[in-house]
Amino acid sequence: MRKLLNTLFVTSEDIYLALDHENVAAWKDGKIIQKLPLLNLENILYFGYRGASPALLGACVRNHIGFCFLDQNGRFLARTCGLLRGNILLHKAQYRVSEDEEKSCAAARPMIAAKIFNARTVIMRGARDHSLSVDTELFQAYARDLKQAARDALNAESLDELRGIEGNAAQMYFSLFDQLILTDKTHFFFHERTKRPPLDRVNAMLSFAYTLLAHDCAAALEAAGLDSYTGFLHRDRPGRNSLALDLMEELRSLYVDRFVLTLINNRVIQAAQFRQMEDGAVWLNENGRKVLLAKWQERKREIITHPFLGEKIAWGLIPYVQALLLARYLRGDLDGYPPFLWK
Repeated sequence: MRKLLNTLFVTSEDIYLALDHENVAAWKDGKIIQKLPLLNLENILYFGYRGASPALLGACVRNHIGFCFLDQNGRFLARTCGLLRGNILLHKAQYRVSEDEEKSCAAARPMIAAKIFNARTVIMRGARDHSLSVDTELFQAYARDLKQAARDALNAESLDELRGIEGNAAQMYFSLFDQLILTDKTHFFFHERTKRPPLDRVNAMLSFAYTLLAHDCAAALEAAGLDSYTGFLHRDRPGRNSLALDLMEELRSLYVDRFVLTLINNRVIQAAQFRQMEDGAVWLNENGRKVLLAKWQERKREIITHPFLGEKIAWGLIPYVQALLLARYLRGDLDGYPPFLWK
């Protein structure tokens, strides 16, 4: 149980929350293990199955504290909030930014700059850790280009310009990706990013894990009181979580790409755990999905220090923290959105 950004994160699945005077009390094995005053809370994110007392939910409503239920995988279930405050003001602020291209560009710039910066981090780490297996000079040259691209993204004057910078940077980054695959190159290789459908095992893993990350980002945004369907760089499209796609941009290379490379290079995933379709598509089979999902959950439990907050949190909470920071930016509490930057 952690408090960050005036938000209480309850990640132990066997904790029951109840009201104790003006405090939220965490019960486990028939006794209270922790109390926190409601006065200082804005949100409670509950990842568990034991639930919360009606008295506590009522107190949260009266005090305008959002209470969000998610399952252990981070899938959004439900959210309750105060009658007077709700999410309407935050939603209106989000919609105003989305409907103004200049403001949308300002909101999207740090996300894309962070995406390029973090991709550069993956490239630099690959050159450092595998100097005998990769073209070090090419990696260093592209790292310099990506550094400049990140700067250019911060100065982009339109969404189209920003998309162009992002596209060129992605092409450079993925042109080096195959060199980062160090084992079983017969079955695991990468020539280009193919999505609908993925045409090789590496793309199949990337697409599956990107889908998991998109779901986590959508749940995080809903938990923070934002509309996950109304984006800034990704424009409105029926049925698409556009803001979730925006939020996940800065996390793709760190959260997914490194994860996929680790599974391949450590021989956790095997060639036999995929199936080839008649149309050329390649998908993980049932066993492959189980292995990837199990390792995904392990990854989300790893502890890191958040670069902006300076607090130790699990990897799995990063989308939720970033969604809360984005909400604060849209409300005007922060001058700019602080993206997730990893070195």
